[in-house]
Amino acid sequence: MNTALFAQLVTLSSSVVLLFGITLLWRRSLTAYIDAFRWQSLVLSVLFVLIGYYSNDPELYLVAVFFFALKVIVLPIYLRRLQARVKVVNEIEPYINIATSLILAGLLVLLAYAVTRPLVAVSTLPTRGGLPLAMGLIFVGLLVVVTRKKALTQIVGFLVMENGIALLAALGTYGVPFIIELGVFLDVLMGFLVMQVFVYHIYGTFESIDVNQLSELKH
Repeated sequence: MNTALFAQLVTLSSSVVLLFGITLLWRRSLTAYIDAFRWQSLVLSVLFVLIGYYSNDPELYLVAVFFFALKVIVLPIYLRRLQARVKVVNEIEPYINIATSLILAGLLVLLAYAVTRPLVAVSTLPTRGGLPLAMGLIFVGLLVVVTRKKALTQIVGFLVMENGIALLAALGTYGVPFIIELGVFLDVLMGFLVMQVFVYHIYGTFESIDVNQLSELKH
């Protein structure tokens, strides 16, 4: 595989990953949120394998395996169980409507290009073309977290944002040591379990996972 082809595949894969993130902003179904996260994680796993193959870094194969197991298999299963338990199907009334969310997402991607432009200009890595897309995914994930009311959709937004961080690390460093990625995966898993308990407490108290209900605790 020559460098030009590799660079094109990295940019294409990063674009697909970003598109799955933006999908969260125009879908209301929580099932669609989980599916988008799963497919996004699958593409990321393939991208890690691709980078590992081109850079001759076997550790990235292990990263891809752990990433696939955690984010394509384990977390989606837990998310579906959580959805079934709290009996929530759709994100009905987000803080910002779909049209405005998509416009903001486009502006955030443009901001990501502006922020990463100096880094891309000085980098010689063949993966540099995907850096703005990775940064854009982080921004989009953050947008999902702050504009959605349901705690479950906010969890998915957090996981998407973490995918953006993982993508940025892989592209910006040409792969990261396996032990570091393993630590990150464990942090993500622990964070998810804590958020799951948080959602159960919200549902048990208010029979809803709308975070607006937390304002009632002030009274």
